[in-house]
Amino acid sequence: MARYVVTFDTSDSAVLQDDAPGLLSSQGFSTETYFPRLGIGVVEGEPDQLESLSSRCREQNRPMSYTPELTYYAITDTAEPGFEDTSELTWGLQAIGIASAQQLGQAGAGVRVAVLDTGFDAAHPDFAARTIVTESFIDGEGPDDAHGHGTHCIGTACGPWQPETGPGYGVAPESEIYSGKVLGDDGTGSDTSILAGIDWALQNDCQVISMSLGADVREVHPPYVAAGRRALESGSLIIAAAGNNAQRSEGDPGFVGAPANSPHIMAVAAVDSQLRTADFSARSAPHDGGEIDLTAPGVDVYSAWLGEERHRSISGTSMATPHVSGIAALICGVSETRGEQLWQELVTHAAALEDEDPEDVGAGLATVPEPQDR
Repeated sequence: MARYVVTFDTSDSAVLQDDAPGLLSSQGFSTETYFPRLGIGVVEGEPDQLESLSSRCREQNRPMSYTPELTYYAITDTAEPGFEDTSELTWGLQAIGIASAQQLGQAGAGVRVAVLDTGFDAAHPDFAARTIVTESFIDGEGPDDAHGHGTHCIGTACGPWQPETGPGYGVAPESEIYSGKVLGDDGTGSDTSILAGIDWALQNDCQVISMSLGADVREVHPPYVAAGRRALESGSLIIAAAGNNAQRSEGDPGFVGAPANSPHIMAVAAVDSQLRTADFSARSAPHDGGEIDLTAPGVDVYSAWLGEERHRSISGTSMATPHVSGIAALICGVSETRGEQLWQELVTHAAALEDEDPEDVGAGLATVPEPQDR
């Protein structure tokens, strides 16, 4: 039997938590994978069963939609060498203006950042003094990162300004880290694991949810329209990678894939150290996909890694996304701004990139607000 994602489209929280499981079970579906804070379930069944459920929901004036479950991948790309970091800071932290936060000593304290990815290397020495909450949503795998992608993204969003070795590479080093493993050791996951991670992040009142993952589908995936909206209503902001499906040097600008193409999830593109749109970075396609909201450093980004190597530079819109998530944590830590207002603050303080098309970079380069702007 195929797996489907069922989304109950209603703002009535009582229906989401009480009636929806009953509607599912009445049609023979298991409610084991139902996320009450999202009003979304993942079920196994045949199309005629789903149609029967849809008809019953319509009879009760309870709108419901269903769609096949998708598979998602950690979004990473290769890059040619040649970008240099200083001994003190990565080029990415310099580009976003981290000096403003360092000047005031504002590092995201008290803000919970959930990074939903391949897990985290809890033995990494740069995080020895940090308290990290971890959870795995991948069957048969613990929360540790055996891939590297999740550790790298957590490093960029929440890593140190002054590690023992190498340049500072983390945007919000005093934020509280919540690592949800929603992609397996092979770098792939499903709607089931990702929605479970979002539900867990909301349960833990994480103000920022960072997702450097995606599926190359143009269509907006209904579960993430609902999840993104409900996150904003709960005071959380989901920030996701736009995708690496472009090949601009060959004339293909790509498109924003799921879940970043949801109108309630912030989509992040990538620029290189010259603040030019990366060759792989997806473009807005308002009539055939989603829109880019912001861009951030995403080429040859230095951050935490696994094993004895400890640090590595890699590229992708995945690397741009945690830069924005870290900035969101800095803003939230200073002003307690959340949800939709936090989204607007990020856009307001973006730096315009006059040589780049807004369809490629959205409002511009995500930056840390200057002290006078706070």
